[in-house]
Amino acid sequence: PLLDSDQITVVEKNVNDADDLDTYDALLVRSATKVTDEVMSKMPNLKIIGRAGVGVDNIDIPAATKRGINVVNAPAGNTIATAELTFALMLALARKVCRANESIRNEEWNRSAFQGTELCGKTLGIIGFGRIGKEVAKRALAFEMNVLTYDPLLTDEEAERRGVTRLELADILRTADIITLHLPATPETKHLLNAETLQTTKPGVMIINAARGALIDEAALKHYLEIGHVAGAAMDVYAQEPPESYDLVKMNQVVGTPHIAASTKEAQLKVAFVVAEEVLNFASGKPVENSVNFK
Repeated sequence: PLLDSDQITVVEKNVNDADDLDTYDALLVRSATKVTDEVMSKMPNLKIIGRAGVGVDNIDIPAATKRGINVVNAPAGNTIATAELTFALMLALARKVCRANESIRNEEWNRSAFQGTELCGKTLGIIGFGRIGKEVAKRALAFEMNVLTYDPLLTDEEAERRGVTRLELADILRTADIITLHLPATPETKHLLNAETLQTTKPGVMIINAARGALIDEAALKHYLEIGHVAGAAMDVYAQEPPESYDLVKMNQVVGTPHIAASTKEAQLKVAFVVAEEVLNFASGKPVENSVNFK
């Protein structure tokens, strides 16, 4: 429908030279493109940056704000995809699916080596109860899990309505059998799970991270996996992508995927459509709904 608009003329062109950027008013990117202050300096006409996805840590937001450049994202487009991958990781970890698959591919038949654990009856701690956290909770309740959540903005009334229990972070770390992270990467959330906080978790805890790699101190996580305090971890995101070292994801207790949470046909179409529509609205003088830096 957007392409049918008389506002749009599609021009296919490869831009390989930074000098070609000075005529553009808008820039649309996904997660791999780094939009630094230097990039913006080569685009004097740039007025808006559209991020086809949720996270904007690949964009220098303070620099954009200083230059008066609006940054918009598509916060809801990949919600279902990320929630579903979170559960896929959780199940793969609990039932040792990846190791069992590798074993049978090697023409081995060793059923006793892959005894797992059921999700039913386990306590799931959801840290961050935004769009994705809520969708994870719905699926966890369908699996008959006991769902705890921490989010400063969540009220007891909403928690009760959604069938979850709101607790402080320390209480979730102490009591949850499985912890899943659904927070943005900010200075306050960096290394939320570190040597100190991991020590307070329940022995045998499993940890899922399909949010942002910066939330976990990977060296500390590796240590607690090695000593057996953390039973397993499933990760779609990493402190550096691609990782400098793959030692963590090579551990038998770890399930790893290469940041594919939003990699579904449906999610990619949704976020592309939403962010393109936002840029069109901005260009037409209409208000945008998902501005990151200009509310």
